[in-house]
Amino acid sequence: MQVRSLGYVAVESPEAKQWEEFGPEVLGMQLVDSNEGIVRLRMDDRHHRLVVHPGERDRLRHVGWDIGTDVELDEAVEELQRLGIACVEGTEEECEQRRVRRFAAFCDPGGNRHEIFYGQLSTPNAFQPGRPLSGFTTGEQGFGHVLLVVPNLQDAISFYRGVMGFEKSDEMFVFVDGYFFRCNPRHHSLALTEIPRVRGIHHLMVQLDTLDDVCVAYDLCHERGLPVTMTLGRHTNDRMVSFYVRGPSGFEVEYGWGGLAVGPDWPVNQYEEMSIWGHRIVGTSPPAALEEAI
Repeated sequence: MQVRSLGYVAVESPEAKQWEEFGPEVLGMQLVDSNEGIVRLRMDDRHHRLVVHPGERDRLRHVGWDIGTDVELDEAVEELQRLGIACVEGTEEECEQRRVRRFAAFCDPGGNRHEIFYGQLSTPNAFQPGRPLSGFTTGEQGFGHVLLVVPNLQDAISFYRGVMGFEKSDEMFVFVDGYFFRCNPRHHSLALTEIPRVRGIHHLMVQLDTLDDVCVAYDLCHERGLPVTMTLGRHTNDRMVSFYVRGPSGFEVEYGWGGLAVGPDWPVNQYEEMSIWGHRIVGTSPPAALEEAI
């Protein structure tokens, strides 16, 4: 299997309704709809990229990966079955909810649910930002990146590389061990760290087309008293200039610009510093979206 990009992310939260304001007014995403309390947010011509379902607690529901075509989806499902990995095809109703032609779902070794899909609805020039901004960097690089917490790093690394086809970009050893993986020119679409007996989402990264877009959002977060957890800074590995804010559902959103695009010959690097400058940690409580692993 070879996934092509991060397509969408779905979470659950008792504060789902707050995303109707936080998504457009702070992050600049477009509110597509909030039928039955489910908030769908758009970042580009894709129907949506982020979905927040109402629920009793904050948690990750699933991560959607674009596999490209129906043929590649068929081949991936056959591969999962050969490997003995339980895989469930999405129903017609579920495909309609995601606005995809077809998808199949399975779990990583720690219990995080993933969906591989093809044919998400796309409408040219559909994106209307929730506040003035130049736009999000998506295209072949997809949604952005997601940092997942897993209960066992080595099991997860073997799974994501051996089963889903990710390539390692970097390793970082700062407060905890972090590993970064790519599936397209974006430096990393997936990052992993380990907390024993815990799984879930630590943060999502969205990339903007200009630095001004990032700085305007940084000002907005301070003006509104939102919980910025890491100040503006530049990462050592992907060179992203970004800041982190804790969203209404407990996990953090990294809001950045200028991340590296890399090629197939990118060498794996090791880092012992997280940032070249900035990224001062000002929030230390763990994300509420983490849960006990299976």
